[in-house]
Amino acid sequence: MSTISERTDLPRVLLVEDTAGEATLMKLAFRRSELPSQVIVATSAELALSMLKREGKYEALDLPDLILTDLNLPRMSGLHLLKQVKADPTLRNIPIVILSTTGEMEDLQTAYKDCANGYVIKPISLDDYDNLIGVIQDYWFGLVQTIPTDTGPTDTGLIESEDAPPHRRAAQA
Repeated sequence: MSTISERTDLPRVLLVEDTAGEATLMKLAFRRSELPSQVIVATSAELALSMLKREGKYEALDLPDLILTDLNLPRMSGLHLLKQVKADPTLRNIPIVILSTTGEMEDLQTAYKDCANGYVIKPISLDDYDNLIGVIQDYWFGLVQTIPTDTGPTDTGLIESEDAPPHRRAAQA
């Protein structure tokens, strides 16, 4: 076992977020952080599962080192995505942090019962996003000992929607 930063120079994060503004703030906070990270955005839980299972045009996509998922997603919720990932032997060791706008006790209890690795209230300001991403990076990439994910082929881009081209668009600052 080792920390993610000890294994890779560019930790991979799968951000599952259907709200464009929230995704933009998260990506901006990652770009502004001290530790470079590859952030891949899935706009739905279904798309995230396709990426994680490397289906179709995602067959060359590396597995992420960390998944950050919105709780309230259309069709399939973040909690349902959590259950699907933790039930899959090839994916279950990927840490998953639930992002929510509220701290509803029922959601919190369900998330931890279903093996979430964290539950965080979404920030409001860019400074708060910067602080959150700094804490996530310090904890998940620098402190915690984790089991390596199967990396497979290398991916170097950023996917922003279900309609993104297969070659993936690179993140712009």
